[in-house]
Amino acid sequence: MLLRRLTTAAALTITVSITAAPAQQTERIVRKPVAPAANPKLAQYKKEAAADVDLMRELTQQMVDQVFSFGELGFQEFETSKYLTGILKKNGFTVEEGIAGIPTAWVASWGSGKPVIALGSDIDCIPQASQKPGVAYHDPIIEGAPGHGEGHNSGVPLNIVAALAVKKIMEREHLSGTLRLWPGVAEELLGSKAYFVRAGVFKDVDVALFTHVASTFSANWGDGTNSGLVSVEYDFKGESAHAAAAPWRGRSALDAVELMDVGWNFRREHLRLQQRSHYVIPNGGDQPNVVPPNASVWYYFRETDYPHIKELWDIGDQMAKGATLMTNTSVSSRVLGSAWPAHLNKTVSEATYENIKQVGLPQWDEADETLARGLQRELKVPERGLARQLQPLSGRDSIPDEEKRGGGSDDIGDVSWNVPTVTLRYPANIPAGPGHNWADAISMATPIAHKGVTAGAKVQAMTVLDLVMRPELVKEAWDYFNNVQTKTTKYVPLMRPEDKPAIWLNEQTMAKFRPEMKKYYYDPTKYKTYLEQLGIAYPTVRAAAPSLERGR
Repeated sequence: MLLRRLTTAAALTITVSITAAPAQQTERIVRKPVAPAANPKLAQYKKEAAADVDLMRELTQQMVDQVFSFGELGFQEFETSKYLTGILKKNGFTVEEGIAGIPTAWVASWGSGKPVIALGSDIDCIPQASQKPGVAYHDPIIEGAPGHGEGHNSGVPLNIVAALAVKKIMEREHLSGTLRLWPGVAEELLGSKAYFVRAGVFKDVDVALFTHVASTFSANWGDGTNSGLVSVEYDFKGESAHAAAAPWRGRSALDAVELMDVGWNFRREHLRLQQRSHYVIPNGGDQPNVVPPNASVWYYFRETDYPHIKELWDIGDQMAKGATLMTNTSVSSRVLGSAWPAHLNKTVSEATYENIKQVGLPQWDEADETLARGLQRELKVPERGLARQLQPLSGRDSIPDEEKRGGGSDDIGDVSWNVPTVTLRYPANIPAGPGHNWADAISMATPIAHKGVTAGAKVQAMTVLDLVMRPELVKEAWDYFNNVQTKTTKYVPLMRPEDKPAIWLNEQTMAKFRPEMKKYYYDPTKYKTYLEQLGIAYPTVRAAAPSLERGR
């Protein structure tokens, strides 16, 4: 359904909120970008685009709330993709679906000619992260169900609003350029972007503008401290038998799984400090009185670069082989996902940051701050509220390996090694949650998210206009990509030629919860906001414990 846009005019407010880097901040080199020559026409277009984003606040709110209510896990984002592509189709975009053999993947295109600008963001959610928005303590909508505990309900709506604002100007002014929107399917599984690269989604793209939810604005460049990874499932096969009457006739695949895990946990002591590795056992057998004839264990092997990821993976393969020798079983493996460590483009990040400075952080009100501080109090972290100041732009071409100590992964890294890429982090969440948790869903269908997405859409639209109107930016971006970033490091995919997207993942979980979740899908024809539909007073927080003062 094409959502109606607000018809009342809204004035554009541009603020600048910048603070100097703290004296002790030395991890990254802070570089002040050189301001481009004045371009009155570009400045006017940016002002117009930002104002138009403001006029689409209702559309923004509805999209953010709608996708939040779907709460779909990786590879199962059917309702989300149908909804978002429907909006794009009705706004003149041509949509190609089933990209790279992934049913929920799509690419929406509008325009013609150069530059080709790809706008991407993730759409999947987190297992067992169901949470009522605007409630500053654990209160699931459906106990045990998935939910947007990473805020991935907000990024594609941001890109759609930005694209519509830019499209209006490009149509009127007959500007050359192609806008290409795409979703990060199954990002929490690191399951799609390397396959998009292999399928040629980015082969003619000039710049990729990615977005990810955060608690403040940033667009840093260069090498990062996060990890890359390969996601591998090991499937062991043995022989069943009666576990009490004739266990000697069985060969336990579960024993092999457990021995591999024990071996890996002993090996951790002798692995690099930079590595991160973790596993779950998705199949441990059927029932206790049957020796398990098959069992599986699923590992994430994280390291700082391709050679070290491969080394960690090789160790895992050897552990699996050793487990089969001890149990007289066999093993096979398959790659379920992969991610290169990202390297973000200096030129485009600098341009993005200039737009961040122009837009500034959202104007939070007392209700927003009350929710934020209530959640921080609930989680027993410092009660500092929402972001009030921008952090400085920072980055380094290369960070010494000894300064990296592991961290999360994002398969936007694979895209970044194939085309100049930047990640805009926009302020739609509360600085409190541990990540991948119900707490990180609390703000994501509230005014905090709506304001943050609107601010982010302004920046994204302004950066697209920079690339359309300043061809030297694209040239400089590729100069950095070719002569700095990839001068000595060349992209080699971690996935093998025989590996296919793991589109079966999360099928059973969504089949279990989707019928009940449908009862809570947002209906914007009846309710102004999802908070209203759920009957939630904004904000809902626990009462602060009274302070006790000692007498003197």
